[in-house]
Amino acid sequence: MTEFEYQVAKSSAFVLALLLTLGLQFLRPHSGSIARRGTGRHGGRDSARSEAHGPAHGSTDGRAHGQTVGQAGGQSSWRVNATAWAFNVVILGVVCAGCACAVSRWAEARELGLLNRVEMLGVHAWLALPITVLGMDFVSYVWHRANHRLSLLWRFHQVHHSDSNFTATTAVRFHFGELLLALPLRLAAVIVLGVSIPGVIAFEVLFAFANFVEHGDIDLPRWIEAPMALLFITPALHRRHHSRESELLNSNYGTIFSFWDRAFHSFGPSTSEAEIQIGLPGLADGLSARELILLPIRGVFRGERSEAPRL
Repeated sequence: MTEFEYQVAKSSAFVLALLLTLGLQFLRPHSGSIARRGTGRHGGRDSARSEAHGPAHGSTDGRAHGQTVGQAGGQSSWRVNATAWAFNVVILGVVCAGCACAVSRWAEARELGLLNRVEMLGVHAWLALPITVLGMDFVSYVWHRANHRLSLLWRFHQVHHSDSNFTATTAVRFHFGELLLALPLRLAAVIVLGVSIPGVIAFEVLFAFANFVEHGDIDLPRWIEAPMALLFITPALHRRHHSRESELLNSNYGTIFSFWDRAFHSFGPSTSEAEIQIGLPGLADGLSARELILLPIRGVFRGERSEAPRL
């Protein structure tokens, strides 16, 4: 496969995943994500609580049933998110366009990595793709968790969590610094695992769909959501991860699979009925693209502690 074909496949998956998520948001919109309220340009605390299992008893917050607070902000948020995405595409295109494929070819030519030695290990070639997806998703889990634990990494990752709305375009709201810092780890994983080019593409496609759908402002039917959450990260599980409360924010780090969180004790339950307050305390709504870029040097903004019992 050529670099051009790789880029076409990756771009096609991106577009299809975005369209699918937008369609689900239209058909099954979520009504419980609460944007930050009562914060001025210099920030402030909001007294509303996040509920991981459902809205607080008797709480309406002045909303009509089914209305999501902060929807107006969501209409402008997508422009900032799209700008950040376009900026990142240019930077990564210059630094490392298609380098995952180049690294994969390099490792294969030198028989480096686990899957390039499948015959020696007695592993059938058809197992290579699921092993690749599992291995790369685990690396993504470890990296994501490190971004929350290490202050230097959090300075960049907080850009993603600074969105006071939870919608499809939040999936592409990242600081270019985080993406550049992740490159060496991801390329090292390709070498260590011996990921083939078809494996790289399979993972990129699944990752794109999972990333967009889990950021979708979507309510899934309970009969789909409950069994799905046993294996995969659902929108409700990831919505909890975008809570402004630290106990909820520091959970559910998975992108494709939820069992990494279960295995390493970072899983937190959540359903579509949950009412989650989105964003980071101390940050104003409606940050501009320029403010996003400068956020890592502006300071560290963490989730707030809650008096609610630990879930």
